[in-house]
Amino acid sequence: MDNREILRIALEQSAIDLNCRPEDFSRKENVVVHSAANPAARRYLELPFICDLVSYGGNIVASVRPEYEGLVRGYIDRFTAYHCFETPNLHVLNDGFSPYGMRVCFMAEYWLPDLRKLEEKPCRYEVRILEQPDFKPLYIPEWSNALCKDRAELDVLGAGAYDGDRLVGLAGCSADCGSMWQIGVDVLPEYRRQGIAAALTSRLALEILKRGKAPFYCCAWSNIASARNAIDSGFKPAWTELTVKPGTVVDKMNDI
Repeated sequence: MDNREILRIALEQSAIDLNCRPEDFSRKENVVVHSAANPAARRYLELPFICDLVSYGGNIVASVRPEYEGLVRGYIDRFTAYHCFETPNLHVLNDGFSPYGMRVCFMAEYWLPDLRKLEEKPCRYEVRILEQPDFKPLYIPEWSNALCKDRAELDVLGAGAYDGDRLVGLAGCSADCGSMWQIGVDVLPEYRRQGIAAALTSRLALEILKRGKAPFYCCAWSNIASARNAIDSGFKPAWTELTVKPGTVVDKMNDI
């Protein structure tokens, strides 16, 4: 597997998720398609989308419910593609959905490994590869970025850093779809800034590749520490994604 193959896998998966074609992400013009459920989509996605915008750095592909096609097309054709993912322009999309009880909810940057830079990083602590049975006692707040209790059946592989018998850092991956596994990582506060996160992330990415899957990583644009870890681990930005949700979902997440 090389960088081109990993990108091809990601484009094909995004096409499944959005109900479009892989080549749509490299067109000069923006593309709007109607969202549809697909059993091969990433497991955590709630389909069909109300509105989901994806850009691999050029145009935007928008996957929407038919009744919102005009609203979304007007928005993405009004601004330069990357401006559609940031304020102040983002307020236009949010205001457009507000009368329908919808709001912009999730926005994140996704990363793919750069095989020219991905390598096993040194770690001052023992690193152990963990399998699904090892995760059972680890569904606690300390490891909530590495593992997901609500989708525990998808957590398939991990890399743990141990100070003696104590687990001090954990990278876990979930089998979010057939071809791609997503990495998350946590390090105990007193053990941070020692390169543990990068050592675990890079090691786990290599283990995923050995199993014939493409690793990917996700973080909020504002999470500088996580973005630095992605870079230090040998990953590079690949695509950005924005999702609109019902306002009740947003309120619940904000505990309103």
